Amino acid sequence: MSLDTRTRSDADAQTVDAVRFLDEELPELGRVRGVLAARGARELGAEPFTIETPTGAWTLELAGDDVRVTRGDVGNASVRLFAEDLSDVVNDLKTPMTFVAAGTLSMARGDLGDFLDWWVVLRALVDGRPAHTAGSIAFSERSGAPLDLGRVFTPDDDDAEIAHFLAEAGFVHLQGWYSPALMAEIAEDVDRALPAYTRGDGRSWWARTAGGEDRCVRLQHFDAHSGATASIVDGPALARIAALSGDGHRTPEGENRIEALVKPIGVVEGISDVPWHKDCSLGMHSYRCSSLTVGISVTGADARSGQLRVVPGSHRALVQPAFVRREWGLPVLDLRTETGDVTVHCSCTLHMAQPPVDRERMVLYTGLRLPERPGNMAWDSEARDEIARVREGAHRMVSQPPGHVVPS
Repeated sequence: MSLDTRTRSDADAQTVDAVRFLDEELPELGRVRGVLAARGARELGAEPFTIETPTGAWTLELAGDDVRVTRGDVGNASVRLFAEDLSDVVNDLKTPMTFVAAGTLSMARGDLGDFLDWWVVLRALVDGRPAHTAGSIAFSERSGAPLDLGRVFTPDDDDAEIAHFLAEAGFVHLQGWYSPALMAEIAEDVDRALPAYTRGDGRSWWARTAGGEDRCVRLQHFDAHSGATASIVDGPALARIAALSGDGHRTPEGENRIEALVKPIGVVEGISDVPWHKDCSLGMHSYRCSSLTVGISVTGADARSGQLRVVPGSHRALVQPAFVRREWGLPVLDLRTETGDVTVHCSCTLHMAQPPVDRERMVLYTGLRLPERPGNMAWDSEARDEIARVREGAHRMVSQPPGHVVPS
């Protein structure tokens, strides 16, 4: 089952004329495609929302199964966008989270949650994709029976079964795919490599703990420091995972092929444990998704030691790209892992990392990318590093959800 959700290439991004779009194009989309957005927006409690631009203000509101767009600043919430920002939002190059990351979010009324709700409406209208409604996503086995979301897969399981689960749930838990002995060797390699990383070196992330320690929490290019890790990147298990979708996912290339993460207890500054987000939360879902993120548990993880949590089905749902809403009716699942287990999740699956409270955690992370589409420029290592820096900024700034967004 394909995981490739891309509908755009780089060549599809066109400059949007704000007046024409808001006066003519969006009202027509609101009439023709409003039914795709209205029910989901009502479930979220979306109230009239104003987009203010240098050329005027327009208010969006629900009108039955239509989305009405009228001139004037009369919304319960209001966001200010420059013309190029509006163009980027329409083209799916930016989301509300991009403005948070850049520190440029400007709202005269309301909060980030209002903008996120209406971003969902806009995506439904522009992309012709229905906004998620509670109960609209089911999880089924290939036989049609209900899917057991708690199922784990061993190396002896059938790849077709694993691939089906991944496509349905947006993640998969692979149990016992690497030996504890190999993980112990990698843990020793992490300890040996740490002195080679320094703050500001461009290849590590750092955090401070409540005890005043300055800790390196992300070691990039780690295969250069660990032969055992390099054997994983180039090994058959990762190649097998890449082949699951049949979409041509590629094993890592370039310089930063795999990273080692150390998750300390009591982080008070810096990025170690991240809140709910999709990896496409800063934009470009329709250009880049769905790549796969592979986490290899060097040490096991549970609720007390920094486990991963996911929202099954969120990769198939048009929902906001950060935080979790109870109104969606989607489950939230904890992924408790043992040493040598692997978690795989789609880039557009909502996920988060819990902060450890009893035991520190070590984990390796690598990514499997889809082949480039015609019209797309390949991502070189510099572009990927820039995206990582922006994402780090987003995680740093978004430590608390807006008022009516419910963390789970």
